[in-house]
Amino acid sequence: MAQMKRTVILVSAMVALTACAPAGYDGANTSAAEPVAVAAAEPTATAEPEASATPDAPVADAPPPADVDLTEKLIGKKVARMGSVVTDQDGWILYRFDKDTADPPASNCVDKCAQVWPPALTDGNPELTGVSDDKVGSVTRQDGTRQLTIAGWPVYRYIGDKKPGQWKGQAVGGTWFVVQPDGKKNLSCLPTSTPKAVAPPADSRAGDSGGGSTY
Repeated sequence: MAQMKRTVILVSAMVALTACAPAGYDGANTSAAEPVAVAAAEPTATAEPEASATPDAPVADAPPPADVDLTEKLIGKKVARMGSVVTDQDGWILYRFDKDTADPPASNCVDKCAQVWPPALTDGNPELTGVSDDKVGSVTRQDGTRQLTIAGWPVYRYIGDKKPGQWKGQAVGGTWFVVQPDGKKNLSCLPTSTPKAVAPPADSRAGDSGGGSTY
């Protein structure tokens, strides 16, 4: 499990094609539990010395690959029509995925899914504005990178958003939603029908299976 760090993500939204839900329409309840770092058990002396490496030890604190874009800031704010959102340092809106879990934090968006919904990765020290530090943490993904979480929910960008401030990922597949600074789904403005996700990038590997998740 990855060591939790405090971070804040702000999502800025601006989507056409949407019909706003009634004021006060609230998202599904989410767990506010933060990812808990798992302390490695100290090796105990035994009559028969063995290698002390713990088999399930995570690759924690491994530096992210050089070609990975990190989310250096989480910015929580209110925008026209959408209301409360979280964005990164460049103004890209952030999302959460209903097929993930917050307690314990876990991401189920891998392979092709993660190409369409790039995880908000961190080196463990993001700047927070408008997001409470007790809501921000991180979770170690299958590839060893660390993904930011808000109230336990892993957060992502969407490649279908072509410029900062767009929220074309809102309600995609009925499972992706703009995330609020408290980690809840923002359901203030919803499409009139359920949109489909854009296709993965053309250079994605043919062998990618999508990790069993829909995107």
